[in-house]
Parts: sequence; structure tokens; C-alpha cells
Amino acid sequence: MTGKRKTKETQSAKGSDFFSDVYDVVRLIPKGRVTSYGAIAGYLGTRMSARMVGWAMNACHGMKDVPAHRVVNSAGLLTGKFHFKTPTTMQRMLKKDGVKVVKDKVQEFDKRYWDPRKELL
Repeated sequence: MTGKRKTKETQSAKGSDFFSDVYDVVRLIPKGRVTSYGAIAGYLGTRMSARMVGWAMNACHGMKDVPAHRVVNSAGLLTGKFHFKTPTTMQRMLKKDGVKVVKDKVQEFDKRYWDPRKELL
């Protein structure tokens, strides 16, 4: 992925290329910022595939170059935390990035939110 908006609405969300595209977007999330599953799906032209983005995040553990901890749900909740080594790993990694989390929710979510549809034009 080159950082340009994908326009192929017909791309299959089930293809292995979809997971690779998701990982390419996640690698671009700046330290100290978070995005949502739906925002990534929307950027890839498959708005209804937020759940598939979640599956991609679950499948990427062990890929040290994919900061999966920076992907949260649309309300800023750490819904993927149980897919990490421990239930507190995601929060610890976000804290290391400078993101404050209280009761599994990103604080100042509106300021921390990174929307690839706007940032990667």
C-alpha cells in the first residue's frame, strides 16, 4: 500500500490481500494515536468489514511491526485486549505510546483518534 486511498469497492474482504492491506494501514498509525476497526475498513473501501479487520488484528499477533494495540472500537474501548498475551498488555502498550486508558477506554479519544480516510489522502 502506498498510502493512497483504495477505491476498489469490489475487493474481497475475505482474501488474504485484505489482511495485508489492513496491516499496511495499521503500520501507519502514529505513536500516541489510535484508530478503529471501522475506520480501517472504510479506508479500504469495505465499510461493512470492520469485523474482518478485527480478525486480521487477531491473526497478526507475533508480527512485531504491526502495532495492533493501536486499534480499538469506535467508542475507544479496548475490545481486543483479550487477544493479547495478557488482558493488560494492550493497555500497557498504549500507555508506553503515551495514550491514557481508564477502565479499558482511551481517554481524550477524540484527540487521539487517527482517521486514515483523512490522514492518508
